[in-house]
Amino acid sequence: MSKNEIEDELRPEYNVQSLQVRKLGPGRKMFCDTVRLEPDVIAAFPNADSVNEALRYLIEIAKHSANLTQRSRELR
Repeated sequence: MSKNEIEDELRPEYNVQSLQVRKLGPGRKMFCDTVRLEPDVIAAFPNADSVNEALRYLIEIAKHSANLTQRSRELR
């Protein structure tokens, strides 16, 4: 079946000929936040869930540390 034989099911108002897809750069539409990781960091985490879990743990440690620092200052 050639390209000419395939029936086009798209409506005329869906003009995809002018569609431009940009993976990176200022013209990219933001569907979600993207973070680029360095190769050594990628090697330490097998997937996005493990990265998120590690970062949440780090956030909790930072909050706990900040609370301890604040209490220490209040006791002085």
